[in-house]
Amino acid sequence: MIDLIGINKYYKNAEETLHVLKDVNLHVAKGEMIAIMGPSGSGKSTLINLLGFIDRKFEGTYLFEGESLVASSDDRLSKVRNQTVGFVFQNFSLIENNTVYENVELPLLYGGYSFSQTKEKVMAALKRVGLEGKEDKYPKQLSGGQQQRVAIARSIINNPKFIIADEPTGALDTHTSEEIMRLFEELNQQDGATIILVTHDPEVVPYCHRLIRIRDGAIIEDKELSKE
Repeated sequence: MIDLIGINKYYKNAEETLHVLKDVNLHVAKGEMIAIMGPSGSGKSTLINLLGFIDRKFEGTYLFEGESLVASSDDRLSKVRNQTVGFVFQNFSLIENNTVYENVELPLLYGGYSFSQTKEKVMAALKRVGLEGKEDKYPKQLSGGQQQRVAIARSIINNPKFIIADEPTGALDTHTSEEIMRLFEELNQQDGATIILVTHDPEVVPYCHRLIRIRDGAIIEDKELSKE
């Protein structure tokens, strides 16, 4: 599904050039669940921005399903991003003044659906993440775990080709983190979702098939994990 070949990324300022990704080669197959770990400043965020079609200023080749999208127009890239990638963030990134339903519906509206076409899909997504009956609530009325479930429902609403989860358990307690990771595991095993999970938390790693460690912009380890 995803092939990164010889990726280098530089940030330039007035005084210096920072080499933030160094000769990164990475293959992600459909249906994998991958953990990416590394210390702060290791290049994890840069890597996922690149994978999520947010950043396309890099050297090397990024092939998605065999196609390079780097030269695509901004409009096409936005459309690809909306329909292809689901994003889940540590801080949930929900719109506080919108209901749970409206938060989950938003990517559909961006994708050209009318309000009359969205209800069945939104309700199915909320049911999938265990939030039936919460559609009229606002984010502040929910626990942290429930808010992350809303974010996950929003991330799967367009049946994306892959999900990028950036520290999805970082703001949650241990018990809630386990619940969220079990939900990701279900999405991966039952729905076939491809999941790329960035984390500092070693307890998240056993849920994944593969561990990639990144340090100083380079992949220093890429290993298969045995599932119990």
